[in-house]
Amino acid sequence: MASGSGLLPMMDKYPDRCFDVGIAEQHAVTFSAGLAAEGWLPFCCIYSTFTQRAYDGIIHDVALQGLKVIFCLDRGGLVGEDGPTHHGAFDMAFCRPIPGITIASPLNETELRNLLYSAQDDTYPATVIRYPRGLGQGVQWRKLPFSRIKLGTANLLHDGTGIGILSIGPVGNLVCEAVREASEKKVEVLHYDMRFLKPLDTEAIDRTAEKCQIIITVEDGTIIGGLHGAVAEYLSGKGYAGKIISLGIPDTFIEQGTVNELRSECGFGKGDIFRQIIEKSLEIEK
Repeated sequence: MASGSGLLPMMDKYPDRCFDVGIAEQHAVTFSAGLAAEGWLPFCCIYSTFTQRAYDGIIHDVALQGLKVIFCLDRGGLVGEDGPTHHGAFDMAFCRPIPGITIASPLNETELRNLLYSAQDDTYPATVIRYPRGLGQGVQWRKLPFSRIKLGTANLLHDGTGIGILSIGPVGNLVCEAVREASEKKVEVLHYDMRFLKPLDTEAIDRTAEKCQIIITVEDGTIIGGLHGAVAEYLSGKGYAGKIISLGIPDTFIEQGTVNELRSECGFGKGDIFRQIIEKSLEIEK
């Protein structure tokens, strides 16, 4: 899927450094593992949904061998009209249990660029970077210098108390809009862009738990085993007494429609996030 993954320009410029293995995902992963074993640093680009076919290779050929492959998972999250076969719903959840794997999802094009740059650093092990279908917005991000992102660090986007939102990936931009609207109504919400599902920024979660009676997780992926699962597991071990609410893809296969329609159907559109903030703020006031 060289065209769909946006690799054709690279194949034209670097024909000796880009390999199209055809629609053979398991081979792509094992081939990447072979390159890594010989000292190369491969970037393995596959659609999120079809990475499922290579799960065995990710575990046995990459992670178990302690090899460093950077997995670039295109079409992470809801993809729209391509329908249920193409939604990237499960990648974060099925990669999270694998030892020795980092999982990251950038908020925007700038963070994607910087994650691809940072993942080459020796502090990063084998890394999964998942990002949505679509083109970059504008050109400003192309002109910015590269910046390193420290492994496992979240980014505080808005400070507040009472309600905390932990989001991962570009759906965090919808959270930012909802938080701004809530702020106009004098409701100040704490919002972290987690960036990393694994390793989690536990300091950010601890701070959120200290300041907030209600925590809302937002992810463009299945809520079973994803960010919600990771946060709930961590806070359960810490004895958190507050409420944790999950917004994301429910336990069902999602049909086709526009991305905005499907987000609303799943309950994590901008309006849904805003309603949760207002309803929970009123709940806290009571």
